Amino acid sequence: MRLTATNRRGWLIVAACLCAVLGASVATAQVYRYKDKDGSWVYTDQPPGTRDSVESLAVSHGNAPPKIAVVPRSAEGEIQFVAVNECYCKVEFDVRAGTDARSALTEHAVVDPRSEKIMITMPAPKGVGNIPFDFGFAFGEPGARHAPRRPYRLPYATARSFTVTQAPPDGITHTDPSSYYAIDFAMPIGSAIHAARDGTVVNVAYRFHRGGFSPQMVDEANFVQILHDDGTMAIYAHLQLDTVRVRPGQRVRRGEYIANSGNTGFSGGPHLHFVVLRNVGMQNVSVPVTFEGPGGKPITLHTGDSIEAN
Repeated sequence: MRLTATNRRGWLIVAACLCAVLGASVATAQVYRYKDKDGSWVYTDQPPGTRDSVESLAVSHGNAPPKIAVVPRSAEGEIQFVAVNECYCKVEFDVRAGTDARSALTEHAVVDPRSEKIMITMPAPKGVGNIPFDFGFAFGEPGARHAPRRPYRLPYATARSFTVTQAPPDGITHTDPSSYYAIDFAMPIGSAIHAARDGTVVNVAYRFHRGGFSPQMVDEANFVQILHDDGTMAIYAHLQLDTVRVRPGQRVRRGEYIANSGNTGFSGGPHLHFVVLRNVGMQNVSVPVTFEGPGGKPITLHTGDSIEAN
């Protein structure tokens, strides 16, 4: 008996620049690091020529994301299609298995964090045969309601301020449902990023070193993904190589130092991409966010704003 996945699909897109949330290839590359005239670290995969204090670093591209998959397993006289969720958050699955559309079996379920669920059981074929199957999934409990107890904290150090370069309704690159309400902050590489809200870390990427607008950069953004108590998730993206200070499963508090800003992935310059998402109909869509401004008053950020963090 042989099983094949002939049309596997994944429906989660947390942001146009964050394909690494779904998975990241692992390879080794040579990276060179040096300080520029302003004293900031510069990372490049090209030898920078004759320059004092150049360091050569061997880094792997990416890191292993939590396994989110549907796996066929043999039982006595049966085949089971098992949804595997290694994430620290709930994951919604749709699964279809069968040889044709009319006889195919379908199942829909939400799988708890760090667990498995048998989705479909069917008789095992006699001899050698193929059982095609496909599946879709989305991070987070379906229909989660965005209900923070207080406005979000600005995601950088107290008494610092950075300019907002893109905020709704200005959709320069934030034009799909997963990024419409995202906010970009122009931040020099190495600036401290702080958690805007309490939550549990569910996924991180930290080993990418380059950024730009070429297609191969799309899945090379370093990021931290944090699950909030109301089921929504925040993404902090384009982070600096090897500066993520938290790990999956860790509980973080509002204001906690979690990483440094960078310029990794599909990015035209150093900045922080911040967005809050919820699972709606097997799609992760962004939600509007209110921040805590001067005097603790709630504010909505607009392009061009520069607000000091409390």
